[in-house]
Amino acid sequence: MSLAPPEWTTLPGLAPYAETLAAMEACASAIAAGDATEAIWLVEHPPLYTAGTSSRPADLTDPGRFPVFTAGRGGQYTYHGPGQRVVYVMLDLNKRGRDVRKFVCALENWVIGTLAEFNVKGERRSGRVGVWVTRPDRPARPDGSPCEDKIAAIGVKLRRWVSFHGLSINVEPDLTHFTGIVPCGIRDHGVTSLVDLGLPVTMAHLDLALKSQFARAFDVAP
Repeated sequence: MSLAPPEWTTLPGLAPYAETLAAMEACASAIAAGDATEAIWLVEHPPLYTAGTSSRPADLTDPGRFPVFTAGRGGQYTYHGPGQRVVYVMLDLNKRGRDVRKFVCALENWVIGTLAEFNVKGERRSGRVGVWVTRPDRPARPDGSPCEDKIAAIGVKLRRWVSFHGLSINVEPDLTHFTGIVPCGIRDHGVTSLVDLGLPVTMAHLDLALKSQFARAFDVAP
């Protein structure tokens, strides 16, 4: 039986990180208590770096560049900023099966399906959480393997089997802002965006694709 769709909210402007994080955690707690419905928040933040629970100090290569926040999610350092869609996902895995691996796979499928609406082939890579695209327009790596760039990051946390944090997809961020960190601890691959790939995609276009693909990745009513 399909579940009811979550409540979608688009936060206006550039949402301050600390306040948004506190509101997201409060929302997740309310869902766990049965006092709120599942929720998806679509957000943009001002330029900042976040440190996940596995972050390493050496991977913050320019600590004075932007504010740095301890996120509490899984993963390492990541960047958020204008032109990047951050998607906070507050879903109740008590209703969806208490399977963290399956949940992360569903998030990846959601991103891959969303990118496919723009004819972008997003792919998983073993040992690297997130979604990647090959770059045949770029020189191959020294070992002969194709160049690959990361286009979407995933980092989640569960509390009482309700998820929070979520994912980010690069639409048109300033890619030079990623140079102040080693994104997700991966040094030998780059970062890209939909616009960097030559696609005139707007945030509104991406949001429509996210909403249309959600039901395919998660068991919800249309």
